[in-house]
Amino acid sequence: MQPDNSTRKYKRRRVLRLAALAAGTSILPAACRTVNSTSPAPDAAVDGTVPTTTSTPIAQSTSGNVNVSKVVLVRTDNRVAGTQKALDLLQPEGISDRTVFLKPNYNTGDPAPAATDTQLLEALVQDLQKAGTKGITIGDRSGMANTRQAMEQKQVFQLADRYGLETIVFDEMDADQWQYISAEGTHWQKGFAFASPILDAGAIINTCCLKTHRFGGHFTLSLKNSVGMVAKYVPGDSFNYMQDLHSSPHQRVMIAEINQAYKPALILLDGVEAFVNGGPASGKKVKAGVMLAGTDRVAVDAVAIAILRSLGTTDAVSSGSIWELEQIKRAVELGLGASSAEQIELVTADSASQTMADQIRKLLTI
Repeated sequence: MQPDNSTRKYKRRRVLRLAALAAGTSILPAACRTVNSTSPAPDAAVDGTVPTTTSTPIAQSTSGNVNVSKVVLVRTDNRVAGTQKALDLLQPEGISDRTVFLKPNYNTGDPAPAATDTQLLEALVQDLQKAGTKGITIGDRSGMANTRQAMEQKQVFQLADRYGLETIVFDEMDADQWQYISAEGTHWQKGFAFASPILDAGAIINTCCLKTHRFGGHFTLSLKNSVGMVAKYVPGDSFNYMQDLHSSPHQRVMIAEINQAYKPALILLDGVEAFVNGGPASGKKVKAGVMLAGTDRVAVDAVAIAILRSLGTTDAVSSGSIWELEQIKRAVELGLGASSAEQIELVTADSASQTMADQIRKLLTI
């Protein structure tokens, strides 16, 4: 199958400075719904009316601290309703008249938590279009599968046809659709090549899953999902960037370093089911019954790791402080998000979600 209507051309940017990108390339998406304030009921159903929002600090923080990152936590077994409720509670802003790039997790085409659920993605697309986007593009590069086949298996192209979306298979892009990022200040031998269509978008949305990684990553959440934004090969360039990553003793640090190249407008993490060991394509699957949403990758990943720990997970994920795990520690050093539990605030809206927030609070502060 030829990618004639699946990949469009992008102009390479002349200059890319990592600090500038981290500070100013993303624009927060707009509120998709208005939260209904009602009295919470015990075990409130996710698809019912939304109870009063409760902000639950992980630990005591300074009043009016502008550095607090909110992470929405929704207890649910329904991905569609959970997506809608998470957006209700987060109320992200800035999507109107913006182009949006959706970066799913298509390392394989297997069911969640191996890959982004298609019904979840459709619910997100519907909300974004209601918010008045200029256009939505979905793209990825698989690590373990053929990307086009994985996207076909997940019915992404049919979804795009129904909603008038663009799709991009990163493996099929030309050389001028990749932006080289300097190795300076990183553990990458020659830097890395980042997908220009993502950098050219007005808002970037990362949809990831809740799972461990049986190879060097240890866990694969929002920070690790960014690996799919980086080339394995660039046409005309024989260097294997993924071999550089996967053969390095600094792999987890390098994962964090990728994330300097962009700033997400929204992270939506599907934890309805989770791999608590194995991963990323298969492993011990458990029903975690949760979805997370936020704009801070470090905060979302820290909360997700706490959830994995509450479910029982690998030694590599469960040992020591969350803030000393290499992906998290390096991301904090690079200023990519929250640097402590005190800078994270959980937002919940029903008793079931609040109970879970209470359970993981201590795990975040250890």
